[in-house]
Parts: sequence; C-alpha cells; structure tokens
Amino acid sequence: MKPNFLTRRAVQLGLTALALRPPRRRSTSVPVFFGAWLTDELAPHLLGLTLADTAQHLARRGVRTPGDRAGLALAALSAAGLGSLIATAQKARGEVETALTEALGPDYSARLAHPPSPRDLATPWGQLALPFRGRDPEVVRERNIPYAPGGKRFLLDVFRPREPVTGAPVLLQVHGGAWTIGNKDEQGQPLMRHLARRGWVCVAINYPLAPTSRWPAHIVAAKRSLAWIRENIASYGGDPGFVAVTGGSAGGHLAALLALSQNDPALQPGFTEVDTSVQACVPHYGVYDIAATSGAEESQYRLESLLARRVFAADRDPVNYLDDYIAASPLDRVSDDAPPFFVIHGKHDSLVPVEEAREFVDRLRSKSQQPVAYAELAGAQHAFDVFPSIRSAHVVRGVERFLDHTYRAWAANGE
Repeated sequence: MKPNFLTRRAVQLGLTALALRPPRRRSTSVPVFFGAWLTDELAPHLLGLTLADTAQHLARRGVRTPGDRAGLALAALSAAGLGSLIATAQKARGEVETALTEALGPDYSARLAHPPSPRDLATPWGQLALPFRGRDPEVVRERNIPYAPGGKRFLLDVFRPREPVTGAPVLLQVHGGAWTIGNKDEQGQPLMRHLARRGWVCVAINYPLAPTSRWPAHIVAAKRSLAWIRENIASYGGDPGFVAVTGGSAGGHLAALLALSQNDPALQPGFTEVDTSVQACVPHYGVYDIAATSGAEESQYRLESLLARRVFAADRDPVNYLDDYIAASPLDRVSDDAPPFFVIHGKHDSLVPVEEAREFVDRLRSKSQQPVAYAELAGAQHAFDVFPSIRSAHVVRGVERFLDHTYRAWAANGE
C-alpha cells in the first residue's frame, strides 16, 4: 500500500533533518551516511518531488483533515530544509576557489590553458537534471583492458576524447569501498568524463579486494596499473610522463599512498625498475591514518575492527607488526618530495571524520615543497562526487583547474 501524504512528508522531513545535522555516533554512521548523502546530493530533485507531491495532494483532496494540515506543515519544513541544503551545496564553488587561490596564488587562473569563463563556473543545471545518465557522446570508453595477469580484478577502462589526441595528460582513478568492495564502474565518473571532454585521458582500475587478497595486494596492483600506463597509454593518446592520481575513501588512501611511496621497491615486487611516481594527487574523503599514530579514537577503532581483521593478514596484528601499518599509512609517509596535492573532504563526513583530513593536510604543508590545496566542503557527506550534483559539479571543475595548473607548471619546467 502506498504511504499516505502525511507519512511521505514525515519521512522526507526526517531525511532532510538527517542531512542538515547528521549525528556523529559510530553505531549509526553507515545508515546515517546513506540517508544523508542521497538527500544532500539529490536535494533539488527531492525539492521538486516534494512540491509536486504537495500540489497533487491539494488538487485531489484539498485540506480536509488535521492530517492534511500536518502534512502541509511538514512539506513546508522539508522544502525549507532542502532549500538550505541546495544553498550549502552551492558554497562548494567558493570553497574550492578559495582553496586554489590559497595554494596556487590569486592569479593562478591566468596561467591556465583556458581561464574559466562564467559558464565554466556556473551550476550546470541541464547536466544535473539526469544525474544517473551514464553515456557521454563526446567521450570514448574502452572497457576491461588487462593491466596484469589475474582476471577481472586486474582490468581497467580508458576514457578518452572522441576526437583523437596525442600527448594528453593522464588521470588514474582508484575506486573506494573499504578495500573490500567496489569496482571501476562506480566512482569518479563525473570527473573522468569531464576531463576526457577537455582533452585528458583517464584510466579507472579494479584491484584485488580483501579479505580474499590481503595487504599489500591492493597497492601493488595500483602500482602495476601505473606500470601499464607508462608502457601503453601513448597508444590511447596519453602522455606517460604526466600521471595524476585520484580516488575516494579507500581509493583516496591508495591514491595518496601512490603519491607518497613512489618507486618503493617493497611495493613493486618483480617490477622495481618501473617508474611509479605520480605528478599530482587529488584524494577525495580519503583514509590517511592507517596506523592510528595520530591517536584519534576513530582511527584506532578502524584499525582494530576493519584493517587488522579483514585487510591485513590475520597474523600481522598492529601490536607486533606496527611497522607494516605505518608503511601503509599516508599520514606517516609524508615527505618533502611529495607531489602537488589537492585534498577534498566533507565537513559532515560520517565515515571518515574530517579531522583526519585536516591532520593529513597539516603534515603535508609542514614538509612538502609543492602546493597543497585543501577544500573542506560545508554540509558534504562521504561520496559526494559519485554522481553529478551541484556540489560535485563545482568540485569537478575545481579539480580540473588544479590539474591543469599543475600540468602547465610541469610542462613549463620540462619535466
């Protein structure tokens, strides 16, 4: 039976309230994330549905009962809350731009290949109307290319412009999923399609998952994909000399670790001679404190409940093998030869607390010789960039500007 009008409006108001003020309780972090995330990023669509549902109810029944009046009140509160979520999402444009000007300088846009126009900076409402539309006629996607032996977990996709390119900069996308789930089809799509339209070549990879494959299989596979890129990407139009890496959550961890463990022979068994450096890193809502050396309670809980039990080998506990966890921890790998970073995190993240990103950025800025940009997004949950939304549209365009600036600087230095 279809829920009545009052019930529908009550549920929507509850989800809206959850997105506006998500509780920070470990026991409810996963359901809070799902409810708040979808409500937040789909707020314009939900506002439209709320108004349409309310208008339909009024046209059919009018206001006859106390339940009708209560439903209208809840609809009004939901509409106000969803409007607030939309306004907060729009702040991402300014938050990203502030992060870039602080890290790259107030005149950085003058050094871009194409300084952003008002259209580039505007919210692309037409594109956001159908957020789950997958195909882009301007982008060619070549699927399921093996980058190493081992089956479907060692496949990658290449996204490139429909018009052939040569010597294009390359982006490597690493999916998240707590090192245990996920695949290359699920994350990073808005960014890769946008960059491919702008002349980049993008690569999205699968990698082995725990607990079937234990650490460091995940990072070794990511480095093998880099080896494949260096050897093969020119045939797809990419420049093997410039590879930026990005990813979200566990993918953000792997992206950051790739950037901070370049050419580490311990993570390149059988291919130590391959250059596995990256020229830029853009982790989204990443996990950085693997060994819990920061002392944060949430990091310690994650170490004991997930990493030690399911990701690392069962006989490699963090008490007796702490060095293994430190070697896997971007927070403990920061050095003065880190590449340029653009760290992005949501202030309302229920799965990876924003404090972890702040600590990582502080350490990067204390040691790195390269720019470190940091955008902390008001109201944003984990996974805010999985599909096109107001917030993700502004983030995608900001990431493009950061990567374009980094690539131009790299090319100007003749590296």
